[in-house]
Amino acid sequence: MRPIETLKEMITEAWKMAPTWPANRPFPPDLLSAIEETIGYLDRGKLRICSPTDNGWETHAWLKEAVLLYFKTQLVEETEAGPFQWVDKIPVKKWATEMGVRVVPPATVRYGAFVGTGAVLMPCYINIGAYVGEGSMIDTWATVGSCAQVGRNVHVSGGVGIGGVLEPAQAQPVIIEDDCFIGSRCIIVEGVHVQKGAVLGAGVVLTKSTPIIDMRGSQPVTQKGVVPPNTVVIPGSIPKKFPAGEASVPCALIIGERKESTDKKTSLNQVLREFEVPV
Repeated sequence: MRPIETLKEMITEAWKMAPTWPANRPFPPDLLSAIEETIGYLDRGKLRICSPTDNGWETHAWLKEAVLLYFKTQLVEETEAGPFQWVDKIPVKKWATEMGVRVVPPATVRYGAFVGTGAVLMPCYINIGAYVGEGSMIDTWATVGSCAQVGRNVHVSGGVGIGGVLEPAQAQPVIIEDDCFIGSRCIIVEGVHVQKGAVLGAGVVLTKSTPIIDMRGSQPVTQKGVVPPNTVVIPGSIPKKFPAGEASVPCALIIGERKESTDKKTSLNQVLREFEVPV
């Protein structure tokens, strides 16, 4: 196995070559193996597309480049399982009991995505480059897009759509930090950052331009792109003027917060009851 810094240098070199490399000529064997080795690190959780630091989160563009190169260098193949058949470039992740992940059919995870020990995958879809932490649950028909980051002990409820992003390589993916609860049919896209312990009620839609309005004080305070830690959020709407008249557009409302002094599960149950949050 090559050192990480060596892999980074080789991926960067291959990325520079990619736009001019003829489609009918494979990359040199050493670059091909570097790409495959890097995707293997992502698959095992040894590397992450985006990782926490003391100053926030850092997106590693070279790892996204490795994913894009992997697409470019893989061949379309036919696969089958019983009566089902697929045609794709990226294989599905393989499971073993000792990995400690419960995978309910027909949950599908692409190779190059990591799922931590103790996680439960109901019939869902997780794309390449994504990261799902230990003890998290991805519920039925939820999707975790390419490179999205989901922390430990997160509940992603049924039908949730967590967006993916590969290009531009430096763009931050969606980040859901530890101990969050994402209610059913929520949509979180465009690199929105949901901080530790937040609770999103059913149907909250968050994009980079969605107003997130804090209603806890005497005056509303609006921000975008980040849900503060331990807050309780529900869907709402605000008026907006257009040339043809005024209409209501979606927003998210912060209506309360979880208490750090109580047990997380107890706090979550209390918060859902107290604020009548649909999930």
